[in-house]
Amino acid sequence: MKSADSLSLTKLLSTVDPKSSLARRNLQLIALLDWVRGDGKSVELATARVAELVTLAEQSPVLRERLQLWWRAITQSVDITMLLADFGFAQRTSMFSELAERLRYKLLPTNPDTIDASELFMSALHSEFDARWLNALDESLIQRLSRILTPDSEQGDGSTRWHVALADAITYCAGNILATGFAPELRLRMTDEAREEQPFHELISDAESLRIEVLHPLRTSDRLNGTVARFRERLDACRNAANSVYSHFEDNGISVGLVFRLRQLRARILRVRELLECLLSPKPDVAAVKLLSRLVNVGLERRSLRALMTANSSLLAAKMAERNAETGSHYITRSASEYFSMVKKAAGGGLVMAFTTLIKFWLYTLAFSAFWSGFWAGTNYAISFVLVQLLHFTVATKQPAMTAPAMAAKLKDIDDEGGETAFVDEVAHLVRSQVAAILGNVLVVFPAVLGMTLLLAQAFGHSAISEKEALHVIESLKPWGGSLLFAAFTGVLLFTSSIFAGWVENWFVLHRLDAAIHYNPRITRALGAARATRCARFLRDNLSGLAANISLGFMLGLAPVFAAFFGLGLDVRHVTLSTGQMAAAAAALGQDVVHQPAFWWSMATLPFIGALNVLVSFYLAFRLALRAQNVTGVERSRIYSALRHRILHAPLSFFAPTRRNV
Repeated sequence: MKSADSLSLTKLLSTVDPKSSLARRNLQLIALLDWVRGDGKSVELATARVAELVTLAEQSPVLRERLQLWWRAITQSVDITMLLADFGFAQRTSMFSELAERLRYKLLPTNPDTIDASELFMSALHSEFDARWLNALDESLIQRLSRILTPDSEQGDGSTRWHVALADAITYCAGNILATGFAPELRLRMTDEAREEQPFHELISDAESLRIEVLHPLRTSDRLNGTVARFRERLDACRNAANSVYSHFEDNGISVGLVFRLRQLRARILRVRELLECLLSPKPDVAAVKLLSRLVNVGLERRSLRALMTANSSLLAAKMAERNAETGSHYITRSASEYFSMVKKAAGGGLVMAFTTLIKFWLYTLAFSAFWSGFWAGTNYAISFVLVQLLHFTVATKQPAMTAPAMAAKLKDIDDEGGETAFVDEVAHLVRSQVAAILGNVLVVFPAVLGMTLLLAQAFGHSAISEKEALHVIESLKPWGGSLLFAAFTGVLLFTSSIFAGWVENWFVLHRLDAAIHYNPRITRALGAARATRCARFLRDNLSGLAANISLGFMLGLAPVFAAFFGLGLDVRHVTLSTGQMAAAAAALGQDVVHQPAFWWSMATLPFIGALNVLVSFYLAFRLALRAQNVTGVERSRIYSALRHRILHAPLSFFAPTRRNV
């Protein structure tokens, strides 16, 4: 050890004073651990510094006595039981309250003047490096460290004090597990078998029996082993009962709050197991250090916003992706008949969007304020999208966010025989479906808007839009005017609408609103039993689509308004609407428009707008689906090789149905 380090340690130890104030003692502990940590790069150096501290205290009885008094003052001023039992767990049962608590940890400074052992622990041992050097301490060094911190008079009963703290922590955890297990929202979702077994009822009595056996001075190994085995079986039963709630989620929707409580319950049970292992360890000092190293990692996760959101939203994401996969599979064409059926549905959608385009231009003439202009534009879009849904037509750019989860589901079977080919086939089917839908939309909306605009001009003596507005449309769609960025932003909105749709459907199913509409006496009296049944069935089958269409419509209308309010300058570019606008501009400018380079530049931008709408929304949905499906370790090179082979040998399969699809 370098002499400079020794001098630094000597200086640190000279400030250690058991009679200091609470804040000063805590600061001294933090400073000492900072010295052990050093630059946080070398575990060997950190453990060597611990060894130097121990050696120095062993050589100086005066220093050793001062350290013992100082350590006793620290441990008596905080409740070690709460650190063992409650550290890393949410104080409230709401995920959003926990989110606010973690934000507080990140934004506000820590306070060393505290009797909260958890807060002191996070201030003193706050990095992943701390867990590493604690784990690296060898058994002999840990025992030497324990001896210099424990007075000789307490060497015989020191382990008993530690056992008391562990037993108290186990009892505290058992109480929390019992309270969570008795919560109505969890208990009502358990299976009948789990409720009949009543695993939570005897948990506290089993924990108390364990405490008595462990702390009893005349305990026997047979009785202790029997009590421990019984307690472990009780914990397993509680965990199985909690896990049965997940089967309820499969058919009845998922609540983020319930998932959060279940994860907290599972973590409590695992903590009890850790405390139990530590309690029964023949080497309590070593077990204590190993437990502290695990708590360091718990503290890191306790402060992580990403860990909270990832852990507690994964099931909800899975359910959203699953519902979208069920819906999205209907948008993937796998045969020639399905392909041409998609073109027909998209043509119908293009016709509806032609009217949407003209209504949008008409709304401009009313000269609303910015907000109301966006609101009524969003209303126009929402009504149009809902009409497309009810008429069983389709709008191409709404499909990718639905079809991506269906395609991601194929990755689960990628390692099976033929799984790779099936996945590539699904990619080809998906791309071909998008091509069919975009063609159906665009090839109808352009002539439809053009024809209706010319008819309106003949009927009223002037074009539907002015020449100035037409030039603005052409100018705004040029590729260097931000159109490609806005098209990608529109893809984000398309994905967001699918997420909102999945959430709304999950909420509807979770609260069993279809059954409420079907059976509620007030509703059946107002609507009649038959009509209430039809209404419940309609909402169950169409709510997701309605939510997606309405939310997308208002996002397309209002997103530019809110972006302008914050000075972001974002706009939306939807390929079908943009094509309709170009048709209206061409009708307003007349035949001479074909001689304007700007017109052709804007027309050339439309395919890229469509591609970005599709690719961005598909990419985001596909990433969500991969996470929901827990797809990892996929051999990407195999997939890319298979895709390249298909592109080289059957490129037309990505654009039109081949003979084997007929």
